[in-house]
Amino acid sequence: MADNQYNPREIEHAVQQSWERHNTFKVSEDDSKEKFYCLSMFPYPSGRLHMGHVRNYTIGDVISRFQRMQGKNVLQPMGWDAFGLPAENAAINNNTAPANWTYSNIDYMKNQLKSLGFGYDWDREVTTCKSDYYRWEQWFFTRLYEKGLVYKKNATVNWDPVDQTVLANEQVIDGRGWRSGAVVEQKEIPQWFIKITDYAEELLNDLEQLEEWPEQVRAMQANWIGRSEGVEITFDLAAQVADVASLTVYTTRPDTFMGVTYVAVAAQHPLAEAAAKNNPDIAAFIDECKNTKVAEADMATMEKKGIATGFNAIHPLTGEEVPVWIANFVLMDYGSGAVMAVPGHDQRDWEFATRYSLPIKQVIAPAADSDAECDLSTSAFTEKGSLINSGEFDGKDFEDAFNAIADKLVSLGRGERKVNYRLRDWGVSRQRYWGSPIPMLNLENGESVPVPADQLPVVLPEDVEMNGVTSPIKADPEWAKTTYNGEAALRETDTFDTFMESSWYYARYSCANTDDAMLDPAKANYWLPVDQYIGGIEHAILHLLYSRFYHKLLRDEGLVNSDEPYKRLLCQGMVLADSYYSEDEAGKKTWYSPTEVSTEKDDKGRITKAWLTKDGTPVIHGGMTKMSKSKNNGIDPQQVIDQYGADTVRLFTMFAAPPEQTLEWVDSGVEGANRFLRRVWKLVTDHLAAGTPVALDVASLSKPQQALRREVHKTIEKVTDDLGRRQTFNTAIAAIMELLNHLQKAPQENEQDIALMREAVESVLLILNPITPHICHHLWEQLGHTGSIEEAAWPVADKAALVEDEKLIIVQVNGKVRAKLTVSASASKEEIEEAAKTQPNVQQFTEGKTIRKVIVVPGKLVNIVAN
Repeated sequence: MADNQYNPREIEHAVQQSWERHNTFKVSEDDSKEKFYCLSMFPYPSGRLHMGHVRNYTIGDVISRFQRMQGKNVLQPMGWDAFGLPAENAAINNNTAPANWTYSNIDYMKNQLKSLGFGYDWDREVTTCKSDYYRWEQWFFTRLYEKGLVYKKNATVNWDPVDQTVLANEQVIDGRGWRSGAVVEQKEIPQWFIKITDYAEELLNDLEQLEEWPEQVRAMQANWIGRSEGVEITFDLAAQVADVASLTVYTTRPDTFMGVTYVAVAAQHPLAEAAAKNNPDIAAFIDECKNTKVAEADMATMEKKGIATGFNAIHPLTGEEVPVWIANFVLMDYGSGAVMAVPGHDQRDWEFATRYSLPIKQVIAPAADSDAECDLSTSAFTEKGSLINSGEFDGKDFEDAFNAIADKLVSLGRGERKVNYRLRDWGVSRQRYWGSPIPMLNLENGESVPVPADQLPVVLPEDVEMNGVTSPIKADPEWAKTTYNGEAALRETDTFDTFMESSWYYARYSCANTDDAMLDPAKANYWLPVDQYIGGIEHAILHLLYSRFYHKLLRDEGLVNSDEPYKRLLCQGMVLADSYYSEDEAGKKTWYSPTEVSTEKDDKGRITKAWLTKDGTPVIHGGMTKMSKSKNNGIDPQQVIDQYGADTVRLFTMFAAPPEQTLEWVDSGVEGANRFLRRVWKLVTDHLAAGTPVALDVASLSKPQQALRREVHKTIEKVTDDLGRRQTFNTAIAAIMELLNHLQKAPQENEQDIALMREAVESVLLILNPITPHICHHLWEQLGHTGSIEEAAWPVADKAALVEDEKLIIVQVNGKVRAKLTVSASASKEEIEEAAKTQPNVQQFTEGKTIRKVIVVPGKLVNIVAN
């Protein structure tokens, strides 16, 4: 018999030990079973799990356990995205080496994951900062170099002068480094690139294969790739400048071409540099541009500035000369570093032309069937329409004008139709220390060559001292020294972008212990692609795009045979919690943990007053916000586990909101989840006390017993669909809770009552098991099962039990409920209507009135309209 008291700490520890002892979640390839690979995005080992982790990994574990009970061979691995700049900063702050800090955090977080009962195959654990992992990444990079997919070039980068590293555009916030807060500089340095643009078309087209990805994510990827069809146009210069005789621009709007009134080039363009040689004002402007943020998102809102070069270009169709300007909104890394400007029909060009009093010419008029208005004195007219002031092209609509002008330019040798992409090649060089060394050698003659395969891995030294400024491998000249074919050479001291590690880890899990190859194709092709991938929407573009690209590279190397890495994608929402702060006279905010604050609430549960528990100091409620260190409102999962148990945490995170929506962390909701588990415990305990069940005789069940059994099997059917197809875990839990209400009221007075309850409680434990596995494992044993619940099959709804002999019908008179009646499930509309009219309470409210209409909703209600 189960103990009367539910003690989660004791139970969970014992169950976790049992799983470990029996290698419950260890899997291998098995062709006799359908495989299912479930993967949650692996964590950065920051030191402690946060609730975002808990939610992500609980979703993955629920899906994994559900699929396992469906009889599938389920792989659910876990590892560590262990390289990266935060480890360096933390190591500096804690006066240690990044490796020590990282490995210590991994140990702690691994124990936290185990305490939550996640069913991982820990034999497949990968740690990306270990050389047995990154050696293969290095090897693969050299293979890509040999295929011509890797190159080195000077590139303008966002340089953080404090962290001494390159920042992605997304890491530049209001012109400052996202981590250091330092003003970001523009700097040109040699960088290694991988040609993701060679795969742009395939990456775009294959989005159509990803039918089980959120549409929002597919759209974000398509926009990032940014395919466009247009024309590349050559403008000759009126006079050659240095080595520059012409400019090339790309446009998707050749219909506006007759409205070009100037051409703009980037500050780094050769023409701009030539103009600066004898002009200090231009030189100063170029210098200013070099220290301006270049994040694309800022282009639309930044102040448009420029300076005339004094050079002119010749319009290829009209022969007119147009001035060439240097503009801060033109980027050298995008296209040719030059753009044609049509201020009449492009708002950015209009703002620039207005500022510098450049001509604005209208060449597009609103279409005849449009009610749009064109007033170039107030703004550009950017819609498509019909051409005016365009000579032979007047009157043409967008499509006809596009083709006619493109054809004319092509025929004159001044243009070429082109498909362009917004996507740029992947710059993988980083100037930090804590990353995988890039496996390239720099020779004395200036050449770069890959490190030979037999000299891999290039191992990153771990026993280092951090000075907070220079990477230890850059600061130590001896580390870089080596030889190549007997001649002196220097190792590359840049390290890989950490997206490199996270772009193929999913594949390494399939054969994590393979020592002699990056992947074992037989194992990789058994498990891949991943059937279910889970992670935050913030990774929708870069991580997922790079990972898709990497998979295609692995395929083309012959290591995998699928086109895409992830079949189904679930993006879980953020976890929110109440935030509290005080503000000093200067407006500086100090944030307090919710655990430090006491509150008063109104009758609707809204916080009306908050104060520090320790001394009563009033604080301001900052509302529900994303759990974060900056707001000091993270809830430590370990504290909640210690108080309520892992199953309560798992249940609450699955029940509080649909998985893709934000989850509000509310203490009362956690307490409610715990109360529910105690009810489950009591239900089983009371059932065991009622006696040993006989076999269930379905044919002899009474009407109430049949109705109860119907509720059990309806719940099985719903939960199966909610966990499998719909992935709405909250509605599955709600259905189980509703069933429990029925079961707690059910009698256990005779043999068939007890037999029916045994079927019911077993069903509850089985369908609840993926969500709260510890309590279910324990109670399953208490019911006398010799095999563990992890080996049990998922219950199947008995279709016969779902058939209803009778229906409860609600009877309304003029929309108000006046009676309820039970009718045969096969009763006709006429029979139901007649039965409703004969109900005494219905007759009372229709007496003396004329029945105008009777509406019958079969199986549900009757509404009698009378006056």
